[in-house]
Amino acid sequence: MKPLQLLVCFCLLSSVLASAQEASDPANWPQFRGANATGVASDNPKLPETWSETENVEWKSDLPGRGWSSPVVWGDRVFLTTVVNEGESEEPKKGLYFGGNRPKPPSSQHSWRVICLNLSDGSTQWEKSVRSAAPQTSIHIKNSFASETPVTDGKHLYVVFGGMGVYCFDLKGNQVWNRDLPPSKTRYGWGTAASPVLHEDRLYILHDNEEDSYLLALDKNTGDEVWRKVREEKSNWATPYVWKTKDRAEIVTPGTGRVRSYDLAGNELWSFKGMSSITIATPYEYEGLLIISSGYVGDKSRPLYAIRPGANGDISLAKGETKNEFVAWCQPQGGPYNPSTITYKGILYVLHDRGFMNAFDAKTGTEVYDRRRVAGVSGFTSSPWAYNDKLFCLSEDGSTFVVKAGKDFEVLGKNELEADDMGMATPAIAGERLLIRTADRIYSIKKK
Repeated sequence: MKPLQLLVCFCLLSSVLASAQEASDPANWPQFRGANATGVASDNPKLPETWSETENVEWKSDLPGRGWSSPVVWGDRVFLTTVVNEGESEEPKKGLYFGGNRPKPPSSQHSWRVICLNLSDGSTQWEKSVRSAAPQTSIHIKNSFASETPVTDGKHLYVVFGGMGVYCFDLKGNQVWNRDLPPSKTRYGWGTAASPVLHEDRLYILHDNEEDSYLLALDKNTGDEVWRKVREEKSNWATPYVWKTKDRAEIVTPGTGRVRSYDLAGNELWSFKGMSSITIATPYEYEGLLIISSGYVGDKSRPLYAIRPGANGDISLAKGETKNEFVAWCQPQGGPYNPSTITYKGILYVLHDRGFMNAFDAKTGTEVYDRRRVAGVSGFTSSPWAYNDKLFCLSEDGSTFVVKAGKDFEVLGKNELEADDMGMATPAIAGERLLIRTADRIYSIKKK
């Protein structure tokens, strides 16, 4: 290789490494559930553990419209998405319930928006509307048209609105490129929710639906399609995960029919069947094991898996098995429905929608404790987070329950915000701040 080529390669590698280091900086929270998609923040005694409507609230800002996407943070900026209905909106009820199907799209004008706030005081830095139209697809009453969490690499912000489009902005709010995403029917008209993920120079978008499911790889700099993998799976709502092992990087896509993993060229590496009939939770890695779950409340099979790296082909468990060469362990009824699991200091915790928690040894799958009552509230949709030997669980009522981490279950307290708020978005942690998005506003929680 010539000296000039070596210099170019070195510069590119240095840029990639620097970007990775910045993404893992505790001051940044670049995607859904943080840089590693785990929901775990670095322990920091300055992070808040108690708050109320007035205690430790650094600032709060009202938000227009409705959106269940999480905030993401880079530097001194907080990014959110929302969709404003210019007509009348039907407000969702709190709690797990049936009958929320709305098969017809609303006829009123909606505005799809991206918002940037100042991290220090919550003031609006910029707000952009990317589309104003009547929706072409429907959503479940408890979903939103802005449920996909954006992702950023510190230079650009990438925003996906399902059935509408993908948009790239610089951090000052200038649109760099956009690409339409044609609408497709989802199961019972429930809408979309899977967030985009970044890896190196590619943006990956998973769109499982009832008509034309696919995994899409885009050039993050131009929006050009690099490849598209057609999938057999029908509607799912789980965000994919880029799993980086010592030998390769792969894109893990949870699905109802099969969990599949692809290489960076879109070729399938391995798969397995055996999920529940609805898949929502996001996978992540813990100490070399890939954690995957699927737990629709109406199914007898609600599995929780730990997968070893290096698999190829079909690694499905045979009937009656709970492990094989690449499935390290499986708990057939351990999975949650809406919240993703969280693994913290060796223990994997499962928060169930109806307010129960149970825990397993992350390496072996052995039960640490069975279902214990966190709270008798309306339900839990957002995923838990952890720091300072505590787990935090935001209920749909807007209350956050603090649970002791470790082998002995104990609810340590409850933090409440304004009584009229509804909590369904998973919070973000940036430096010494906790950012909680509710139905009407966003709070910055910080020790005073």
